Amino acid sequence: MFQVISGRSVQVARLLKPRSAVLVEAVRGRKSRTDPVAKSKQGRIKVPPPVDPVEMVVLKERYTEYQLIMRALRLEFKEEMLRKRYDEEIGSMAKQRAKQEAEEHHALMTWNKQENLRMLKVRMIRIQKENEEAEHKKLEAAIEREREQQEFIREKEREIMQLQEDAKNFITLENLDQRIEEALDNPKNYNFAIDKEGRVVKQTVLQ
Repeated sequence: MFQVISGRSVQVARLLKPRSAVLVEAVRGRKSRTDPVAKSKQGRIKVPPPVDPVEMVVLKERYTEYQLIMRALRLEFKEEMLRKRYDEEIGSMAKQRAKQEAEEHHALMTWNKQENLRMLKVRMIRIQKENEEAEHKKLEAAIEREREQQEFIREKEREIMQLQEDAKNFITLENLDQRIEEALDNPKNYNFAIDKEGRVVKQTVLQ
């Protein structure tokens, strides 16, 4: 009994089909030393190809010429390398390199001197500025001390004047009787109470 399957069903069936093993192409390996000679090569004798004497002479001459040319080229390259090495170590290239290094050293020393001069100028400007600021601070401190001293002198002068003014009311032997009479004529009562605002709220009567 056969069943008809559509094209889409065939594709689905192919996708759902389990994969088979990977096929690897067979590669012919090398023969080992113990393998026997092939049947097609049994009894075969290797005969070297024939050599033409004229061609052999020509090849030998050409090979000799090739060796001479290669030897000359090697000697030329070696001589050129030795000449370059000699020039680099002892010859003109060494002198040129020494001259270049001397010029570079001179340029660096000149730049170093210029940089030192520039830094010296910057340092001198900074030191001068610091000295000016220090002198300005010293001057301000001296002015402040002078002002404080003048203020102290004025304060002492005010105290002296106040003492001189208060000395006029001092009791001496000359005005003792007069001051006693004034105190008796004008009695003062210091027995009183004041509130927080400083007003007298209670005072006793003099007897």
